Amino acid sequence: MKSRLIWIGAGLALAVLLLAFVQSILLGRAQLGKPLPAYGSVGDFSLTNQDAQPVSLATLRGHVWVADVIFTRCAGPCLKMSRQMKELQEALPASSQAKLVTLTTDPDFDNPAVLKAYARRFGADNNRWLFLTGAKQQLLSFETGSLKLTAIEKQPAERESPVDLFIHSTIFVIVDKQAQLRGIFETSGEGINPAEVKEQILAAVRRLERES
Repeated sequence: MKSRLIWIGAGLALAVLLLAFVQSILLGRAQLGKPLPAYGSVGDFSLTNQDAQPVSLATLRGHVWVADVIFTRCAGPCLKMSRQMKELQEALPASSQAKLVTLTTDPDFDNPAVLKAYARRFGADNNRWLFLTGAKQQLLSFETGSLKLTAIEKQPAERESPVDLFIHSTIFVIVDKQAQLRGIFETSGEGINPAEVKEQILAAVRRLERES
């Protein structure tokens, strides 16, 4: 089991390096006005937000949106990621129609009421920032399939504490108005400057909002 975690860790480290390279390309394209690459279509989904309201792909179509995965019991990077998402919320102009979407990896615990309390903790604007939960298998399929994020549940023998439940990516992704995945940004790790990443994401959002 230790070897499995070592291989997962090595794979995530390599992914960070590759994503740092991709981010530099994306930033250059966003600033120069060149089209951002398309990584594939985002599939439909049926989930529930922090207000216990249904959310589907149709809810977000016509909006640029930034997404990540966390779980509220997380003792690792989740709080940092949510603070970074809050910074994006504060940096987006009032005129922007962009949305922020945080998906849980732990729907058995993260029901709408739990997500609502977590959203309040970060001063989330419910009209801008959605926290989504739902059926476990659908969430996992959407997170890892459509959004290209990592979410691996740890086996009990692998856990270092009762809340050491998942290995998940610290990536933010951007989806355009037509539900195409258009940006993948690593937010933490060696050589990653969070302030630069925020500016890269904001530049990409501005670029995509100008697209029809």
